[in-house]
Amino acid sequence: MPDFSIRDPLAPAFWDERFDKQFTPWDRGAAPAALRAFVAQAPGPLTVAGRPPAVLLPGCGSAYELALMLDGGWDATAIDFSSSAVARAKALAGPHADRIVQADFFDYLPPKPLDLVYEQAFLCALPRARRLDVAARWARLLAPGGLLAGYFFFDDAPKGPPFGIARAELDALLAPHFDCIVDDAVTDSIPVFAGKERWMVWRRK
Repeated sequence: MPDFSIRDPLAPAFWDERFDKQFTPWDRGAAPAALRAFVAQAPGPLTVAGRPPAVLLPGCGSAYELALMLDGGWDATAIDFSSSAVARAKALAGPHADRIVQADFFDYLPPKPLDLVYEQAFLCALPRARRLDVAARWARLLAPGGLLAGYFFFDDAPKGPPFGIARAELDALLAPHFDCIVDDAVTDSIPVFAGKERWMVWRRK
């Protein structure tokens, strides 16, 4: 593991340093299988009449999922507060680079109402003390019927990132605002998440 000078994952510089030193063990290298199936089955639970669904990818990292969503006809935008992550994502995105924005999830204002927020190693990237803020922001970004879909990491190791969560704690966190409508095993986890993540879809109440 490289030596790092920044230890606070709430600071963009923490993530800049890791991308700059190419230490990204959370990076799957491609869009994962459950998401590919979810996009392929659209509209499925993501039912939007007469227009492409508006989707946000917070803490996008390399943003492999963005091209999959855009090529599937979704109106997707990826954001990250790390300038190094954004630079990498733009370099990988080719013609979709303009859909990647440097922004802080807690301040970002989508240009249109969202139908879906995609969760991929964002909740677990932040210290546990920010979880209520993340859940509240998800709830504010989505109108009733909107979806929170993605990968949730379950673990009780005290140190992180990634910072795991207990299933009962996740339920308590999201139940005030969301109903869980999909909860599936993950078959293509990378080592850091293996055996400890679920593909889940939550519908905004």
